[in-house]
Amino acid sequence: MAPSRIAWANRSTGSPARDAAVVAQYLTSDNATSYAASYEGWRPAARYYRSRLYAIDEALRAGPQGRLLDVGCGPGMLVRHLLDTRPEKFQITGCDQSPAMIDAATARSKGSSNVELTVARVEKMPFPDKHFDVVVAMGVLEYADAADGLREIARVVRPGGLVAVTMLNPLSPYRLVEWCLYWPLLRVLGRVERLLGTPRHAADVSGIRAIRLARLRRMMRETGLAPQDAVHYDVTPLVPPLDRLARRWSRTWRDHPERTVRRGARPWPGTAYLVTARRQADA
Repeated sequence: MAPSRIAWANRSTGSPARDAAVVAQYLTSDNATSYAASYEGWRPAARYYRSRLYAIDEALRAGPQGRLLDVGCGPGMLVRHLLDTRPEKFQITGCDQSPAMIDAATARSKGSSNVELTVARVEKMPFPDKHFDVVVAMGVLEYADAADGLREIARVVRPGGLVAVTMLNPLSPYRLVEWCLYWPLLRVLGRVERLLGTPRHAADVSGIRAIRLARLRRMMRETGLAPQDAVHYDVTPLVPPLDRLARRWSRTWRDHPERTVRRGARPWPGTAYLVTARRQADA
């Protein structure tokens, strides 16, 4: 799922208001088309998605082959990427709570015999226990009940199987400015413009609830997942709206996405992070 139009989430996980905010963003075919289009161009969203795809690609490179589950598959961007780059490595299953996203993913993977797609929430997936060799949850836990989602992920991956999950980084300067200053100001500006009859700006509540890396690792361990590695991606020292101006001239991220990923002692500029883990053997 996308980080576009991000606003600070409702605090009550699983509340009707939060669920409604999440569903509203990915309800129609136009929403799915817009999401897929945001991978292209030079906007901050394109850099974010390209960086995330690179981080996921690297995590999968040394992982096992076999059955792969793409949780929250959206319009099938990762599914299409894997079909294009590793067609023989995975038998792919994708799920998303949005029927419009599943329709878009179906169209994007048309003609492939090793892809199955279904409508399902991460908190309650219709798959057997210990079924998958690899589970990827890319941009989905921010929108879900993360604890329930991780328990389901742990349930469906086999012992020793690889899990790769991403999460927006609530400690990054970029996200703090975006959530606490930039989007609130846009909402105020939008209200003023509506009163004047010239609406141009909006920043709807997204339902996102980001989790710190240390806490996510702890939650994973509680479900039987053993965290192995963590990388921060979409690394940028800039904050909104400065990044929108600077990126018109700084475009090396498209040809060198490895420069947008960072390990080590100072990962804070990454606007999001990826954690890989292995399912522990049953006791």
